[in-house]
Amino acid sequence: MQDVIIIGAGPCGLSAAIECNRRGLTTHIIEKHHIVRSIYLYPTYMQFFSTAELLEIGDVPFSSPNDKPFRHEALSYYRKVASHYNLNITSYEEAVSIERHENGLFTVHTKDRRGHELHREAKHVVIATGYFDHPNYIGIPGEDLPKVTHYFREAHPYTGTKVTIIGGSNSAIDAAMELVRVGAEVTIVYRGKTVSNNIKPWVRPVFENMVNKGSVILHLDSRVTEIREDACIVTTNEGQESIVDNDFVLALTGFHPDRALLASSGVQLGGNMEKPVFNPDTMESSVPGLYVAGVIASGSNANEVFIETGRIHGRLIAEHIDSVQH
Repeated sequence: MQDVIIIGAGPCGLSAAIECNRRGLTTHIIEKHHIVRSIYLYPTYMQFFSTAELLEIGDVPFSSPNDKPFRHEALSYYRKVASHYNLNITSYEEAVSIERHENGLFTVHTKDRRGHELHREAKHVVIATGYFDHPNYIGIPGEDLPKVTHYFREAHPYTGTKVTIIGGSNSAIDAAMELVRVGAEVTIVYRGKTVSNNIKPWVRPVFENMVNKGSVILHLDSRVTEIREDACIVTTNEGQESIVDNDFVLALTGFHPDRALLASSGVQLGGNMEKPVFNPDTMESSVPGLYVAGVIASGSNANEVFIETGRIHGRLIAEHIDSVQH
């Protein structure tokens, strides 16, 4: 019997465990992959928008020689934090369902990588699952072709090929710039009148220069309506169609949290965004003793919560559990 079981070993889950441990609560983190998997799935050479200080958890300094740290630095940092606090983490075990008993205690039903079912007991449960396992599918013909991916890791495999990128956010712009540098022919298709206003300020002028030079072909006010083996159909918002030849398609259309575990646990979901109902002062959901932390608290709008805001959730949760138990 643990005081707190935390589902998800991302930065927000790690932070919640640290804050609970500081208050003398026993914790166990269940993670279906490995710690900070969402960061691992970022592009290999990605640089954060946030400063290192805003990514810190547990009062452990995040030192970096760069103004904004890179992915590999963050992976190293969070590994060190987990080790520093000797966090109780079980990796490669998936939480399948959460059962709340009449006495207010919980059983978390899990399955390990070999398919063995386990049952773990706790007085409180924190759901801190991320969203990178669930890309936003467009729902167009050809989206399931092998040439299409919703994840961009690095540019090297695309050297000398024609690549169409769907999207206009930071991930799309970063990918386009990396692809140009390895000699790929890059086309971006985006439904907006301009690329996102949230593009990193130090990236935007470089990208705009690539577009002005013709290194990146930009289709705005447009969307991909069909993907074929050797091309895709691009349709403007006025209905005009054109054919764009390509070898690969990067559908960088974002991700969304998986709400199945929340819903099956009895957590009330509100609004069109299916955002979980919770107390923002304590992060407790509509199910007493069950809390949400990190991006899962944002419902469908994953851009609503970042590491720098979600890391605070752990302290709110720990303070509330501590007050309830004492």
